[in-house]
Amino acid sequence: MLDFLIGKLKGALFEVQHAVLLLIGTIRHLRDVPRRGRDILEQMEMLGADSFGITALTGLFAGMAMSMQFGVEMAVFGAQGYLGKMVTVSIVREMGPVLTALMVAGRVCAGIASELGSMQIGRQVDALRVMGVDPISKLVMPRVVAVFIMLPVLTLMADAIAVLGGAGVAMVVAKLSAATYWAGVDQGLTVQNLLGGLIKPFVFAIIIGVTGCSVGLLTEGGTRGLGRATTQAVVKASILVLVFNFLVGYLVLKALGWA
Repeated sequence: MLDFLIGKLKGALFEVQHAVLLLIGTIRHLRDVPRRGRDILEQMEMLGADSFGITALTGLFAGMAMSMQFGVEMAVFGAQGYLGKMVTVSIVREMGPVLTALMVAGRVCAGIASELGSMQIGRQVDALRVMGVDPISKLVMPRVVAVFIMLPVLTLMADAIAVLGGAGVAMVVAKLSAATYWAGVDQGLTVQNLLGGLIKPFVFAIIIGVTGCSVGLLTEGGTRGLGRATTQAVVKASILVLVFNFLVGYLVLKALGWA
C-alpha cells in the first residue's frame, strides 16, 4: 500500500514538473509567434471560434437562473431594485469566468489532449524532433497562445449574454422595470469588479492550454491510453480552474483591500 502511494506521488510530481517545464518552454518560444502566426490563427478558430455556441448557451441560462433565484429571495426583503447589481457582480466576478472556463476545458482540453496524444502514440512528435523542429514551438505554443487570446473574449461574451438573459427574467418574473434593472447593472460594472473578472480568464487559459498539451504529450498505451488521457486532461483542468478561481479571487480581493 505504501509503495502504491509513493508511486502515485512520484507520478503526480513528474506530471507537475512536466507541465511547469512545458509552460517555461512556451514562454521561451513566444519569440516564434510571428513565424507561427498561421498555426495560431488556425488554433484560435478551432479552439475559440467553434466554442461560441456552447459558451453563449451557458451564459444565457446561467444569467436567467441567477436572476430568477436572486429575484425570489430578494422579493422577501423588498430589495428587487438591487437585482441587476447582484446578477452583474455575480456573473462578472465569479460565474462568468468559471463557467466559461469549465465549458472550454471540457471541449478544448479534451481536443488538445486527444490530438497531441494521437501524435505522441503515432511517433509524429518524435518525427518532428528528428527533422529538427521543436514540438513546443510547433505544437504547444500555438495552442496555449490561442486559448490565452480566445478565452477572455469568450468570457466577455458569456458575461454580456448572461446579463441580458438576467434582464429578461427580471422583467418577466420579478416584474422589475428595465430602467431599474439596468441602473443596477451600471452600479455593478465597477473597475474593481471588471478587474477581478478579467484577470481570471487569462489564468484559466494557461491552465487549460498547458494541461491539455502536457497530458497529450505524456500519453502512452495505445487507444486505451488515449481515452484515459483525454478524460484525465478534462478532470485535471477543471479541478485546477476551481482551485485557482479561489486563489486568484482571494488575491484580487486582498489587493483591493476587501479581504
